[in-house]
Parts: sequence; C-alpha cells; structure tokens
Amino acid sequence: MITKSSKAVPMKSKNRAFTYSEVLSITDNFKTIIGEGGFGKVYLGTVQDNIQVAVKLLSSSSKQGYKEFRSEAQLLLIVHHRNLVSLIGYCDEDNNKALIYEYMTNGNLHQKLSARNPNILPWNKRVQIAVDAAYGLDYLHNGCKPPIIHRDMKTSNILLDDKMQAKISDFGLSRAFANDSDSHISTNPAGTPGYLDPEFYSYGKQNKKSDVYSFGIILFELITGQPALGKATDENNPHILNWVIPEIENGDIQNVIDSRLQGEFNTNTAWKIVEIPMSCTPRTAIQRPDISQVLSELKESLALEMVHVKMMEWILCRLNHNSLRFLQGSQRTMFVLKPCVS
Repeated sequence: MITKSSKAVPMKSKNRAFTYSEVLSITDNFKTIIGEGGFGKVYLGTVQDNIQVAVKLLSSSSKQGYKEFRSEAQLLLIVHHRNLVSLIGYCDEDNNKALIYEYMTNGNLHQKLSARNPNILPWNKRVQIAVDAAYGLDYLHNGCKPPIIHRDMKTSNILLDDKMQAKISDFGLSRAFANDSDSHISTNPAGTPGYLDPEFYSYGKQNKKSDVYSFGIILFELITGQPALGKATDENNPHILNWVIPEIENGDIQNVIDSRLQGEFNTNTAWKIVEIPMSCTPRTAIQRPDISQVLSELKESLALEMVHVKMMEWILCRLNHNSLRFLQGSQRTMFVLKPCVS
C-alpha cells in the first residue's frame, strides 16, 4: 500500500516524460516491490488523484538492455487498445530508466492459474480472459500498420485489472514488420521456453504465427490449469503439449480440463474451446490460423458458454423457488421469495 507520506505527482498528459526525482516521489523511494522481470524490479507508485501505477525500473544487471527499454517505450507511445497495458510515462535521465504503467490490481494470469492460488478461476472467466487477450493480439497483428509481433506471449505477460479484464504487457521484445511475410531472424531466441515457436529452432525466424503458437500454449494453460513446462503431478517436467494432446486424442475431456473446477463446465463448449489451441500449435507455422480466426472462434465459444451459464442460473433459481414453496406449504412458514429473472 502507498503511505500518506507519498507525494502525488501530477500527470499533465499521458506518455509524458518524468524526471528521476519524480519517479522517486511516485514510488516513495522504491518502497513497495510488486514484481520482477527481464528489465528489473517493478514498484508500486501513485500519481495525481491517488491513481496507482506500476513503475518498471531498468536494472544495471538487467537481462534486457536499453535497446529493449526504448523499444517498449516507443511502441507503447503509438499503440493504444483496451486489451494492452497503457503506458502513462517514462523516465530517461542519464543512467536512470523507468517505464510507468497503469497498475493492474489482479496481477498476472500465471499467478491466477498457479496451484498455490486458493482462488480458482471459473471456467467462463477463463474463456473471457482468452477473448480479451486475443483482442489485444489481433490489434497488434492486424490493427497496426505495420503489423507488430509481440515475441514473448506467456501467462505472466497477461495482466488483469480490477474488473478482471485481461491486457497484454511487456513489449520490450516486440518488433514491427513492413508486411505479413516479413520475419525477424535472430540467433538469440526472443521468448520464453515452453512458449517459443518450434520453427525458431530450425530457421531462427519469428513472425505473427510465432505469437499464435505461444497463444495456443496460453490457451492450454487456461484449459488445464497446468504450466507450459512441468505438470504439477509429473516429475519429468514435460512440455504441456506432450501430455495434453494424447489426452485430447483419447477423447477424455475430464482429464484435460483443470480438475480444480470439479466438473463445473459445459462439455460441448469445452470441446469447442479445446480445438482452438490444437489448431494454434502445429510445429509448422503455415498450418496455424491467423489470430483473427482464433479470436472469432473464441468469441463464439464465449457466447455459447454465457448461454449455458444463464440457463444454469435460471434452473437453479427455479429449483430454489420451488423448494421454498414446498417448505412454505409444509411448515406454514412465511418466506420472501426472490423472483427469477427471465
């Protein structure tokens, strides 16, 4: 939490430059660490009107350097979407480099799916998060000219706000390309083990379909509740595709969907959703769909899921209504019955 001694720094406009002294004031001298990534530590801060922000400070020992810092800052100055984390400002003063973002109250998706998290994400919320993230990625691929590939899509880079709306973050490795056929060729992998496109290991290339592959892995994590690498019940540390695809091919959805949900999902919708990451994760990029197609299929799945949720709510409401009527008649007790909403 931010103490009352923290001084509020006014925001004249979004994406403005902050001095290092302002960054110190915003973070109350870097008092509260809320995360750590490739750049360095992330601190909680506050600006004008007690608006909370996240301040990413570039460490001198960072795995990512000034080039990635500038890449992220420049990209977020020009791209804006409700499913991308917003950049409020930056500090580029001598050796002091920082990026200031909107604060995402509910952390990241990796934390929400962790076996250590006692609060289990409901099935319909997982589908909504998938749709949100797909909207953000579709904007980068198809709404930006030239297209932008993220190159490090993973659950820890999908952040959740106070309303559990998902937003893509961490654009330090992102690249823009003049046309859809362009690829980034590099001997150094940009990305995270478990999410990295298999074609990179063969050709050293990453393109939009590389993001689609990574997104498919994220979808499987949402579906199964298991990490990309290292199933919680298996000491052999397998990749998620190595065990989930055989289970899907065996046709047993119960062994695929996160067991912590205790069967609280619609089987028909679940099968439809499972098919989506299957289409995203072939080893060859040409077999993968465009993210726009993935988004369309996820939206259809969400619509079906919400129909199922509404139907179940109506059924439960009617059951409760009838149970109360029975008790009212048998026990001659007065009840205030809440009407069902059709």
